[in-house]
Amino acid sequence: MGRAMIISIGEVVWDIFPERRVLGGAPVNVAYHLRCLDVEVGVVTRVGPDELGDRTIGTMTAMGLPVAGVQHGDLPTGTVKVTMDVNNEPHFDIVKPAAWDNIVLAEAAEFIGARPFKLVFGSLAQRDERSRRTIRGLWQKAEQRFYDVNLRPPDTSREIVEASLAVADLVKVNGAELLEVGRWHNLSGNERKSVAQELMGRYNIAVLVVTEGAEGAWLLDGDDYFQAPASPVKVADTVGAGDAFFATLLAGYENGLGWQKCLDRATERGGYVASQHGATPAMPDF
Repeated sequence: MGRAMIISIGEVVWDIFPERRVLGGAPVNVAYHLRCLDVEVGVVTRVGPDELGDRTIGTMTAMGLPVAGVQHGDLPTGTVKVTMDVNNEPHFDIVKPAAWDNIVLAEAAEFIGARPFKLVFGSLAQRDERSRRTIRGLWQKAEQRFYDVNLRPPDTSREIVEASLAVADLVKVNGAELLEVGRWHNLSGNERKSVAQELMGRYNIAVLVVTEGAEGAWLLDGDDYFQAPASPVKVADTVGAGDAFFATLLAGYENGLGWQKCLDRATERGGYVASQHGATPAMPDF
């Protein structure tokens, strides 16, 4: 059957900045960076019958991404209005409904076929019951499940996050999100490692990786702890930096690198993306 492909499923959106429109959405960003690292990847999402839908296909193709898994529906192609605060942190107004709210399981299954696959997914694309049903249908068939918590309230409910944590083999979360999920279970305080260990036990998570922005990132694999500092960069905007980090970590894992090497590479590439405008810049070889 061959080596398992990584399927990145979920929202495809156009990030609308005051001065430009940029194709984005975490699944597309992750897929792009996996492809840059020579990992075979498929993208499952949905676009609308509009100019942005056509532009999505053209842009993904120009990025070197496969489009056979992109579905076509009646709802409009997704958009997100992005504003930056004084610290260059993005804030998102996610327009609904969008085409990616109705990703169809039968079409996704037909695209994947009998090929073994591993699934990358997040929380946002599960906001609508239709796409949520599709993502959860693919959970059952995937060899492994890689979950990026990526809270976007009010679209990412506790139920969605907890159900996802319960099936994930590897989870990515940022430090603030880790503490938020911990508070749901009355895990108080700021000792993030102990909160992480409690959550890993509660949800039977094998590997948990936590990003800490300028402080770098750390990872727990059972009782084994790994940490990497952030690369010193001048931040342009942080949109997509976490997606580049996640993709690089997964690529290292797929290639059999140790976790320390995976973390070091992931923080370096995530930092580089933060130093650029947009989530999918041309990536140098490093």
